[in-house]
This record gives sequence, structure tokens and C-alpha cells, in this order.
Amino acid sequence: QVQLVESGGGLVQPGGSLRLSCAASGNILSVFAMGWYRQAPGKQRDLVAGITSNGSTNYADSVKGRFTISRDNAKKTVYLQMNNLKPEDTAVYYCHADLVRNYVRTRGDYWGQGTQVTVSS
Repeated sequence: QVQLVESGGGLVQPGGSLRLSCAASGNILSVFAMGWYRQAPGKQRDLVAGITSNGSTNYADSVKGRFTISRDNAKKTVYLQMNNLKPEDTAVYYCHADLVRNYVRTRGDYWGQGTQVTVSS
């Protein structure tokens, strides 16, 4: 069994900061790319930021210069530091991991349960 558990969401004023964390646990052999997606009401789920196992990153244009993704491979954890938050950043943020399960040696996409981020004054 594999789980991705997110934490760190909440309510913040415009211009504020939040840090999201997502830890992968269970029978995991290897973790490849990890990332954060978000979904606002009535909209599709979009990539916010991604990071490969060797640390290469990519960002949505709307968050470049404000958000930073990082990871701790030993802890199988990915982070998203969000600065200068704007109301349009309000969404449910989902953690994603591309990983290989131990024993069965199957590779697949796994998702967290989502954490709400609300930016409002």
C-alpha cells in the first residue's frame, strides 16, 4: 500500500506565504518525478510545479518567481514554498508521485488527498 499525505494548507492573506509538504509512505522501491497540481472550483486540475529525482524543476508560468518546489529523497517528501500569494492561487492542491512499488515492482501515478489553500483578505 502506498500513501501520499499532504499538510500545510490553510487561509492566508494576499502577499502571504505557505509551505506545503507531501510525504510518500508504504512499500516503495523508487520515486521518480514528484509534483504539485491544483484545482479551483469549476476548473481542471493543472500542474503547478514538478521536480525530478535529480532535482530538475519546472513551473507553471503563473507561479514562476513566487513558488519553489524541493524534495528530500531520503524522506520521500516533496515541498512547495509559496510566497506572495494571490487570490487566484486559491485552490485544492494535490501532491503527485511517479513511483515503483516494492515487491510487485509496478510503476504508476499516485495522488494525495488534497489540501485547501485559500488566499483572501
